[in-house]
Amino acid sequence: MIFIGVGARRGAAVVAAIEAALAQAGVDRAEVGAVATLDRRSFPDVGWPVVTFRAEQLAARPVPTPSARVAAAVGTPSVAEAAALLAAGPSAELIMPKRIFGGVTVALARSAPGPG
Repeated sequence: MIFIGVGARRGAAVVAAIEAALAQAGVDRAEVGAVATLDRRSFPDVGWPVVTFRAEQLAARPVPTPSARVAAAVGTPSVAEAAALLAAGPSAELIMPKRIFGGVTVALARSAPGPG
């Protein structure tokens, strides 16, 4: 299952950014489990369940490309990567580090396969 992490300002073209990220990564929409983001954001029209995390939860998740600018703005050095990884579970793998599409930051994580 793939989980999409999104960092965006209000009013940003989130759906278009997600579609672009999925196409770039070669991921089918049917593989997506949820969209994840900061709890101050809401993306009601994305077509998947939306999972939110507090800044403290996101900040506790190590990521490959933290940002001091994002940390100063929202209280965590990562939104997209950390949200994708947290939503995908403890053994998640980042399959697309954060990329910017039209001002929207998107990252993709894959959940670890279950036993058996």
